[in-house]
Amino acid sequence: MGRPGGLWRHRDFLSLWGAETISQFGSQVTFLALPLVAILALHETTFKVALLTTIEFLPFLLFALPAGVWVDRLRRRPILILGDLGRAVALVSVPLAHWLGMLTIWQLYVVGFVTGVCTVFFDVAYQSYLPALVGREQIVEGNSKLETSRSAAQIAGPGLAGALVAALTAPVAILVDAISFLVSAAFLGRIRQHEEVPPREARGTLRVELLEGLRYVLRHSYQRGLVGAVALSNFFGNVVYSIVLVYAVRELDLSAATIGVVLALGNIGTLVAALTARRISDRIGVGKTIVSSALLFGPGTLLIAVAPKELAIPFFIASGFVVGFGVILFNVTAISLIQAITPDRMLGRANASQRFVVWGVIPVGGLVGGTLASTIGLRETIFVGAIGSLFAVIPILVSPIRSVGRMSELEGQSPPIVSASSAQA
Repeated sequence: MGRPGGLWRHRDFLSLWGAETISQFGSQVTFLALPLVAILALHETTFKVALLTTIEFLPFLLFALPAGVWVDRLRRRPILILGDLGRAVALVSVPLAHWLGMLTIWQLYVVGFVTGVCTVFFDVAYQSYLPALVGREQIVEGNSKLETSRSAAQIAGPGLAGALVAALTAPVAILVDAISFLVSAAFLGRIRQHEEVPPREARGTLRVELLEGLRYVLRHSYQRGLVGAVALSNFFGNVVYSIVLVYAVRELDLSAATIGVVLALGNIGTLVAALTARRISDRIGVGKTIVSSALLFGPGTLLIAVAPKELAIPFFIASGFVVGFGVILFNVTAISLIQAITPDRMLGRANASQRFVVWGVIPVGGLVGGTLASTIGLRETIFVGAIGSLFAVIPILVSPIRSVGRMSELEGQSPPIVSASSAQA
């Protein structure tokens, strides 16, 4: 039973929402500023810029699975706070090194890796924490509100980032993100809901619990289909996005301020999706919503590849709108589906196992993107990534996800769905 007024009256959720909103706005600055430090301040090669993205996501391959075990063993709020504080400390080192004249690409790699480690633990704990905080009956509302904030940040953030980079230089702009993580940690500290620590006697060894979570995800037909789709999308998407800023700056001659405005306008699609996701899934069903959103990934990315130089800006904006709409519509619906059917004791490990696969392919995609761009060219590499993204929908089409109806109908089916797939886990 949801509370009157929904989550607007849920004090602890509002604190979580505030924390996520502030850090999302700050992260949009670093999303643009960190690679621009390598491109504009350090004048690094395309491969080295792409390698920065690879290193940022490498921790998902190295630490996602053990992070899931620890998230299921410990209270989740302290993990969120430490994740914010760790990212703040790492990021503030960039402007400090810049002011001292000591900034190098190697420091950016270290900063990217450290922030990636903190993000692994934060993201796994964050999605595992939400169902316990708001109750499973309000998961879709919670995810929709959080994605609305993310979308608003993606709209306003790049414009802010471009302006800050133009006015202050890219290294100094990163200081804004460091401050945002400190404010986010303060909001998380306001949450008062008590968390129970799982009993020690229920724990297995790290290896046993780690493998249990991984088997659960790979054997569950819904989880497996979603993981396959997102892994394909992330791999081919990052073939493109690891080098797209280099393409925009060096071949299209776009300034940092222009790139920020283009990204902001394109990201309006994410806000539209966040505001309409619940209504769309209620109207056409969860399965059809997930299929429809996945069908947008490839065509949206292809708009960048086919953009003529003289019309690059409107093509980039259109691409951002289509891809952003598809990604957020997919995320709200798919994440809510997984949270609704996954037992609380497995949420941390299930989220970590998903991220091990779907975020673990991102550094590989970045490495492939950088290598291809250095051999066949930037635009040609973007074509490769866009065409590959067309296949992201296939794991959904061959899974039972496509037939899932409304979320309310699913909730009554979730115990047998979970038990059937996790009996051997």
